[in-house]
Amino acid sequence: MSEHSLSTVDHMEQRRKRVPAMQPEERRAALIEATIPLLHEHGLEVSTRQIASAAGVAEGTIFGVFESKSQLVVCSVIKALDPEPELEALAAIDRSRPLRERVIIAAELVHKRFLERAHLMHAARKMIMVGEQDPETVKRMAANRARIGEAVADVFAPDAADLRVAPDRAAHLLLMFCGANTFGPYGEPDSFSGADLAALLLDGIHIKESPTC
Repeated sequence: MSEHSLSTVDHMEQRRKRVPAMQPEERRAALIEATIPLLHEHGLEVSTRQIASAAGVAEGTIFGVFESKSQLVVCSVIKALDPEPELEALAAIDRSRPLRERVIIAAELVHKRFLERAHLMHAARKMIMVGEQDPETVKRMAANRARIGEAVADVFAPDAADLRVAPDRAAHLLLMFCGANTFGPYGEPDSFSGADLAALLLDGIHIKESPTC
């Protein structure tokens, strides 16, 4: 081996020694981050080879921190569906603004969440149907949905006295419409309007009272 080759080998060996190995939790987090974009693209059919390639590790590395591909996928879906960003955004809506403005902002936030995570939400439902989630995971997903509902209800809460329904019911209707518009057969997700939904919820579609006898 030439002196240059020996120098290169020594340099690589020194580099490996200088770069500390990732801790299991760090490796776990890195694999989850690498998996999320692939789930958007390939759904549950993503392969461990694709994940390993995206993470820049050997395929066997995955099974050093996860029991199976299914466990990695479940953890990745849970991470990707974390509602914290939307909860913070909903909480940041100025409660002193008129109700209509608050509802428009909330509707846009919720619909954007549904639209951007549609593939992952579909994957989550599919995993539930085929029983690939443990009860704790299902419970956690239900809790996250409940937190979103509570956050939206809180947007309506300052004007509760002026509503025909309770804030939690109003929140349910908003979420139901956003979900149907994203996933339903009659949805028009590309032309969604928070203002239209606010008008539907707050005004209805009847503009003239029926004459009384």
